[in-house]
Amino acid sequence: MSRILLSLFAATTIFSSGSALAQAWPSKPVSIVVTFSPGGSSDIVARLLHAPLQAALGQPVLIDNKPGGGGTIGAVAVAKAAPDGYTLLLSNSAPISISSAMMTDKTYDPVKSFTHVAYIGSVANVFVVNPSVEAKTMSELIAWIRAQPNPVNYGSGGIGSIGHIVGETLKKSENLRMEHVGYKGSSPMHADLMGGTIKLAIDTLPQNVPLMKDGKLRAIAVTSPTRAPLATDVPSVLELKMPNLVAENFLGYSGPAGLPAPVVARLHDAVAKSLADPVIVKRMEDLGVHGLAMTSAEFTKFVEKQVADWAGPVKASGATLN
Repeated sequence: MSRILLSLFAATTIFSSGSALAQAWPSKPVSIVVTFSPGGSSDIVARLLHAPLQAALGQPVLIDNKPGGGGTIGAVAVAKAAPDGYTLLLSNSAPISISSAMMTDKTYDPVKSFTHVAYIGSVANVFVVNPSVEAKTMSELIAWIRAQPNPVNYGSGGIGSIGHIVGETLKKSENLRMEHVGYKGSSPMHADLMGGTIKLAIDTLPQNVPLMKDGKLRAIAVTSPTRAPLATDVPSVLELKMPNLVAENFLGYSGPAGLPAPVVARLHDAVAKSLADPVIVKRMEDLGVHGLAMTSAEFTKFVEKQVADWAGPVKASGATLN
């Protein structure tokens, strides 16, 4: 057999095996690890995409909440999983862009330890206060914090969350006495915030909107560059001339490093199909999730930039992950 024929045979074999793998996967349930407790934006989006993704893949899709450690517990579980496509991560800014920069013991690399498959979108954060706080603007909030006899505790969805870093950034830039209280998700934080145990929180916007509308919480500012469609009456931090507080949480699907290319392609196509559903598009818009079509390669480059962009703010904030 000539070299040309051997080369053609090898290429055909590789293509056929790749096509077979893409067709065979998945042949059993796929687990999506969410790094926060039920009720947060990552969990809400994971559950919103659950049914269409399940339909596109033809297998059950299981949601596995693994909160804690600034999202690192869930991220480590996926990084150490077999690269077969059956254990995936609902990747987000906390474990990928932020906590990775806070770790003294580098248990994973935010880029090299994962195969970043599909981008979902981004969502803003919001400063919210218990209604007992008289402040209605950011300047009034800062004045209120300064007037308190003791450091003001502020909550977030967890150590290493964007809310944590934004809070520490505000604390340092305005020389405020503030102490971070990290929760394992938004639900337990909301219980303390509405109960008055804490008076201030910085959290992703979607899960706070119903509470804002019901008057149970008051929004002060969103951390997006412009006002959020979900809360058009709430100013953005950029509008308030506070560009150092601009921060949005990204969401996507990632797997362990070394996912086979056919699996990556099948999963990316399934996610793209799910995100193209008009019902899902409307629900995502209602949640304030701003989507953008990306290839897997583009999503990987996006993650690399996120990691680089957040390194400075995380270091400047002084926040650590113990």
